[in-house]
Amino acid sequence: MSNLMSLQAALNARATVPAGEAANAPGRRGCPLSDLRDRLRRAGLRPTRQRLSLGWLLFGRGDRHLTAEMLYDEAMRAKVPVSLATVYNTLHQFTEAGLLRQLALDGSKAYFDTNPSEHHHFFLEEEGQVLDMPDCGITVDSLPDAPEGMEIAGVEVIVRLRRRAASRNKA
Repeated sequence: MSNLMSLQAALNARATVPAGEAANAPGRRGCPLSDLRDRLRRAGLRPTRQRLSLGWLLFGRGDRHLTAEMLYDEAMRAKVPVSLATVYNTLHQFTEAGLLRQLALDGSKAYFDTNPSEHHHFFLEEEGQVLDMPDCGITVDSLPDAPEGMEIAGVEVIVRLRRRAASRNKA
């Protein structure tokens, strides 16, 4: 609850430092909301109230994987007034700006990763949970040539996991 109160207080506070001087202002470095505003601006996005609120929820807990519905539920619990359509739009804007990575793991929903660097994933099918794969030097050999006029932008490895039948029966 204190996280919500600090978010609301920070969003309602008016900045007293002109925008051009924000980076050099004493006391502004290390402020999570100020850092988020700067991060959005560097990505070419205007730091609107909704983007800041959703960004706070997205990036405030470290690297994680979530769907639009999961973020919407968090926003509702935090009393952030947004629609599911706004959540989807914001996630896609953040992805296009390079702040998130969209993962195509399950045909029925998209997952978003707050760590946009290139890395691989485990997908726990039964739980619908995504986990970062430890960096273990996976290589993909023998990629086909890209079609004319195209280039390969990246390669993503997703290892799908499910519990063994014996493990399911013991639970």
